[in-house]
Amino acid sequence: MGNWPPRTSSRVTLALVLCLAVSSAVLAQTPSQGVFTYHNDLARTGQNLNETILSPSNVNSTSFGKLFANPVDGQVYAQPLYVANVVIPDQGTHNVVYVATENNTVYAFDADTQGAPLWHTSLSINGGTAVPSSDVNCSDLYPVIGVTSTPVIDPTTNTLYIVAKTKEGPATAPSYFQRLHALDIATGAEKFGGPAAIEATVSGTGDGSNGTTITFDPFQQMNRPGLALVNGVVYIAFASHCDHNPYHGWILAYDASQLTQRGVFITTPNGIAGGIWQSGGSVAVDEANNLYVMTGNGTFDANLPNGMDFGDSVLKLVQGGNTLTLVDYFTPFSQALLEAGDADLGSGAPMVLPNQSGAPVPSLLVGAGKGGTIYLLNRNKLGQFCSGCTSDSQIVQSIPSALGANFSTPAFWNNTVYFLAAGDVLKAFALSDGRLSTSPTSQATTKFGFPGATPSVSANGTTGGIVWALQTDDFATNDPAVLHAYDADNVANELYSSNQAAGGRDTLGPAVKFTVPTVINGKVYVGTATELDVFGVLPYSNAPTITSFAPTSGPVGTSVTISGTNFTGATAVTFNGVSASSTVSSATAIQATVPSGATTGPLSVTTAGGTATSASSFTVALQRFTFTVNKASLLGIGNGTVISTSSPDSPTQINCGPTCSATYDSGTTVTLTVTLDLGSTFNGWRGCDAVSGTTCTVTMSAARSVTANFLP
Repeated sequence: MGNWPPRTSSRVTLALVLCLAVSSAVLAQTPSQGVFTYHNDLARTGQNLNETILSPSNVNSTSFGKLFANPVDGQVYAQPLYVANVVIPDQGTHNVVYVATENNTVYAFDADTQGAPLWHTSLSINGGTAVPSSDVNCSDLYPVIGVTSTPVIDPTTNTLYIVAKTKEGPATAPSYFQRLHALDIATGAEKFGGPAAIEATVSGTGDGSNGTTITFDPFQQMNRPGLALVNGVVYIAFASHCDHNPYHGWILAYDASQLTQRGVFITTPNGIAGGIWQSGGSVAVDEANNLYVMTGNGTFDANLPNGMDFGDSVLKLVQGGNTLTLVDYFTPFSQALLEAGDADLGSGAPMVLPNQSGAPVPSLLVGAGKGGTIYLLNRNKLGQFCSGCTSDSQIVQSIPSALGANFSTPAFWNNTVYFLAAGDVLKAFALSDGRLSTSPTSQATTKFGFPGATPSVSANGTTGGIVWALQTDDFATNDPAVLHAYDADNVANELYSSNQAAGGRDTLGPAVKFTVPTVINGKVYVGTATELDVFGVLPYSNAPTITSFAPTSGPVGTSVTISGTNFTGATAVTFNGVSASSTVSSATAIQATVPSGATTGPLSVTTAGGTATSASSFTVALQRFTFTVNKASLLGIGNGTVISTSSPDSPTQINCGPTCSATYDSGTTVTLTVTLDLGSTFNGWRGCDAVSGTTCTVTMSAARSVTANFLP
């Protein structure tokens, strides 16, 4: 059912580590201080909403490209992680990018400058090594198997959690281990008495059991999905190497500060397979800290009495004390066909969508597998299994044949879901009223081979969105990966690809399948088979700069001279995000007018080379207008006193009497009240916005004049 590689690439595991610092923030805004977990957040949306440097205007082959590369000692399957302002002993403060390889090496590189690592450490202990691929008779990972899953960082304790696989002991009788390490992000030193060997035994009669129990086998099982950290618990998930039995899907939970086990879950205790691998995607987590995974091919009998096996299913689990419990599931009606055709659901990973206020079903989960059907599920009622059905009508929505074979985690931004399946193109689906558009609202033209890509999004809030995707379909021949960038508002508009620049300027290292780029603070970090590649705005590009502006304050309508470089052809000038009319005087000067609606904040200038933002703010002063009161009497005898109050209060007020005019800030509401002289009668106002008896109200938006009339 589809032209994907054989099952050798299908059954690797889901390791979960969710960042404690963002464990309650499912709307997924990546802080500029770091990318701490797989696909940026616990919901796995892949969005960084604080990217103020990279924008659709400067991500092009003229202004953007490869800045440098740092060599590493093995394939990088794990997504690079990033922490800002790390104090490294005897080396000062650095923004640091963390990279892990299949050779069991962890590197801490300066994120902004090429050079030797700040520190590096090997996770192979006791004289051991990474596991040769030949030992497991599987070339899916070649030549060695060490660290495959994305680590997770707890920024509150400055700890990086990571799982490594090792071979130890004599060659004639080796032992195999998988261990959870907790490393100090400043030094690489082990913490909390680690590492901890990953071990478990559960009740079950399934494949590999002794008839009553099944024991976790660190040789057979493989951890591919990213780790997850939720409320002080590290979650690690597993599948197999090349579907070699016996194996099962496992999730093991460990206390983050003690490295002691907090729970174990097995997907097929009385059956076979059901691995959690998700093409490297991590466990998704909602705002209530419920966990979601998708399983691969295997026994499914949960619809039968006493059935406990969940192949090809979406699972919802909760942590209670030291127990990890399954509380709900969804299995497609076509599970038997998926199993028979190696079209496992678990090739993809789920994503938690932001709550859809006002929608019939506000709490949603989305994902897709090899079958290419997109499943939109109610997180509060996943739908379980519809036995004997010919569709999944019990769930919120399914879109059959929407995609090619999917080996990825989708991304989300601005009510849009992005998928990039194998043998397919990047597709954007609109999310409205709790349902997805049944066909793409936009799609790219570049087709990706196996395995497609997991897209990520960088944006400055709700503007400037870019979808990033790493094309790795030449991994089998060790040819370079290709980095692509698309306009997130219309992915038919490809902004950049790394094979555009002349002379191979932006060529990446050899491709590694399932890899995900990390985009933060103006740079893109990509792991390859031999190096960490770093992309950003080129230092010799024609990007504009702002050096000064004058005056530094003024009201709406003020003419401001902006000084800088590379202003030729400027397409936009803004005052704190509000577009302004402007004239380019020269390559180094622009005349701009403070626009209506502007507020105090930085100025920006956009050209084809990028967007420059001023380091200081322009202060928008409120305009002031004069308010004049006139008094009139038909016979020239009637009179009285007019007194003002205002909101907000003003230091000058009218007392007419002696003072019949005053100046007020724009937007001020002025209230006039008349006190009559003896024998006079008030005969009404003229020129007010509103009148109530002897009271007149005016809101200042220009110079104003009113008249109080008296009798006789």
